[in-house]
Amino acid sequence: MTALSEHLRQATPVVAERGEGVHLYGVDGRRYLDFTAGIGVTSTGHCHPKVVAAAQEQVATLIHGQYTTVMHQPLQRLVDSLGQVLPEGLDSLFFANSGSEAVEAAVRLARHATGRPNIVVCQGGFHGRTVAAASMTTSGTKVRTGFGPLMGGVVITPFPNAFHYGWDEETATRFALREFDQLLQTVSDPDDTAAIIVEPVLGEGGYVPANTAFLTGLRERADRHGILLILDEVQTGVGRTGRFWGHDHFGVRPDILVTAKGLASGFPLSGIAASAELMHKARPGSQGGTYGGNAVACAAAVATLEVVREEGLVANAAAMGARLRSGLEDVAAKTPAIGDVRGLGLMLASEFVTEDGEPDAATALRVQQAAADEGLLLLLCGPWGNVVRMIPALIVDETAIDDGLRAWSAAVRTGTGAA
Repeated sequence: MTALSEHLRQATPVVAERGEGVHLYGVDGRRYLDFTAGIGVTSTGHCHPKVVAAAQEQVATLIHGQYTTVMHQPLQRLVDSLGQVLPEGLDSLFFANSGSEAVEAAVRLARHATGRPNIVVCQGGFHGRTVAAASMTTSGTKVRTGFGPLMGGVVITPFPNAFHYGWDEETATRFALREFDQLLQTVSDPDDTAAIIVEPVLGEGGYVPANTAFLTGLRERADRHGILLILDEVQTGVGRTGRFWGHDHFGVRPDILVTAKGLASGFPLSGIAASAELMHKARPGSQGGTYGGNAVACAAAVATLEVVREEGLVANAAAMGARLRSGLEDVAAKTPAIGDVRGLGLMLASEFVTEDGEPDAATALRVQQAAADEGLLLLLCGPWGNVVRMIPALIVDETAIDDGLRAWSAAVRTGTGAA
C-alpha cells in the first residue's frame, strides 16, 4: 500500500471534508473553528462565494495559459488590481506559485541589479524550503539540517526580539542596528551586499513584530550603501496585520516586495513587485515558470482583492485583532505559563515559558492539542515550538472571536494543569 510520507504530520487530528467561512467540517461531522487559515492562506475564509464563482467560471473557460507563451485576461486584471494596493513606485510584477519561489526570484533580481553576491537575513526569519530560501531561513534548524551545502553568500543579523533578549524594545532595536553596522564592517562589506530581506512580523520565528525604528534604520542604511531592502510579506500581506501590507505599520518603502499566501484565498500564487527600473535589471530569461500566474489562481486573486476591498476586511482585521488580543492578554494575565502575547492584527501568538522563563514547548503542545479537543484549530511556531499562533480568516466576526477565546481559555486551563 502507498501512503503519504511519514514526515507530513498533521498538527491536528481533523480529516477535513469541507470548509465554510471560518469553519472546517470533519468527516466525523464535527465543526471546527479554524484559526489556522491554512497557515494564513484562506484570507477570505473557506470557499468564499465570490472566489468560488470566479474560479468556477475560469475553470470552464481557460485553466492554463502559460504566461511566457500566451497572455491571458485574469493575469492582466490581477496586475491592474494589485496596482491599486502596491506601495507607490512598485509598478512591475512577476508571478510564481509559492512563497519560496518568489523569495528566490527577489534574491535573483537583487543580485542581478546590484552585481553584488551577499544577502543579509534576520535571525528568526522564515523564507521558504527550496535551496536558496532555506539558506536564508533561520526560524528553526528543521528547514536546514542535513540539507547542506546551502547557498553561499548569506549572512545573518539580529532581529529586535525584545522578549527573547529580555530587554525593552528600544534596547533590542539599538542592539540589532548596531550589530548590522558591525556586520557591514566585519563580514559583508556594503560593496558585496546586494540586499537585506526581512519579514515585517517574524512568522515561523514566533510572531515577533518589527518596529518603526528598526525598519527605518534598515531603510536608511540600505539607501546609504546602495543595498536593496526586500520585505517578505508572504504571511503579513493582504490585510493580515490590520493594514494591507505589514510594513504599512512602520512607514518604510521596500525596493522589492514579496507576496503569496492570502493573495488568492487558497490557490497557489505568489509574486514580487519592484519598480520598472529595478525589474529591468533582471537578466533576460531569468524570470519564468510553467505554472506561475495560472489563470484560475489569477481569477481567484482578483476576486480575493475585490472581497477584501468591498467587505472592508483590512479594517475588520484591525478591529477583530484588537478584540482577540485583548482576550488573549486576559488569559495570559491569569496564566504564569504564558510569558508574552504579541503580534499585529489577526496575526497573534502566545509564548509559553517555564517558571524560570525558559521556552516550554511541552506545555504549548498540550494547549494546542487541547484546543483541538475544544473545536479550535491552532498551530505552533517559534524556534522551540513553544509559541501558539492564531491566524483566523479576515472575515472573522465578534461571535467567532469570542467562541475562539472561550475554547482557548479552556484549552489553557487543561494544558497547564489548571483545569
